[in-house]
Amino acid sequence: MTIGLETIIARKRVEVAKAMSQTPLETLKQRVNEVGRPRNFFKALVRERNTETSRIIAEVKKSSPSAGLIREDFDPVAIAQQYQRGGAAAISCLTDERHFGGHLGYIQQIRTAVDLPVLRKDFIVDEYQIWQSRAAGADAVLLIAEVLTEGAMLDMLILARELGMTTLVEVHDVENLLKVKRHIGFPHSGYSLLGINNRDLKTMTTDVSHTLRMLDMVDDTRIVVSESGIRSAEDLAKLRRQGVYIALVGEHLLRQSDPEQSLRAMLTPTHLQHKDADDNNNPMK
Repeated sequence: MTIGLETIIARKRVEVAKAMSQTPLETLKQRVNEVGRPRNFFKALVRERNTETSRIIAEVKKSSPSAGLIREDFDPVAIAQQYQRGGAAAISCLTDERHFGGHLGYIQQIRTAVDLPVLRKDFIVDEYQIWQSRAAGADAVLLIAEVLTEGAMLDMLILARELGMTTLVEVHDVENLLKVKRHIGFPHSGYSLLGINNRDLKTMTTDVSHTLRMLDMVDDTRIVVSESGIRSAEDLAKLRRQGVYIALVGEHLLRQSDPEQSLRAMLTPTHLQHKDADDNNNPMK
């Protein structure tokens, strides 16, 4: 049976309280002063549009409550390196240990091995975790609208901006999109992205068209990130036709024997794939 979001959040609050008792906030602030400037996650993704290419946030995760174990030979650094070679624009790293097999230490390991900016993907419930993320080397953090009050999210947006980090604000339903859309870009434009989760949090099914159905309520599609259920170059082309050029892809790539080649194939425009197939089938070539 799939674990509910409420259960995960309750456990996360206990986990954060324990972390705060073990590592005081002042200790984290000192570490932040020592880690150097974050990489520009926003700039890596929001660039001049090219109607034939998408920019991928490639995700590193071992398992999930809905999918179970995703990859047995899980090596977060090796996977991130394959993603970079395959053309990823940024890396998303799951750090939740209990439900996703992640670890906060993976962020710095990945960041040392690749040149790409790294997003900490976890269930952020307290500002302490923003400091914790930057101290661990994260360049960006995920904020889930379904998890946070409007006031808490505003405080986290301000803190992340002060630390030079990008925020990926994730929504699934219309209600939460309406709640957060006016705050995207607060307190300064160029530091916030809007993620639309294609996974129904009740049924755990995915539908890429969910992103497209939400776009009428979005002012600037350049900052939209379509998340979950994206498996092919055709899915990416479908999003691009509606002005969405950024996607977060994880489970599909992690289930492939060669994530690097799979990502490269996804990023190859469909008409070029068809041309290559035609050339290979033409004995006169």
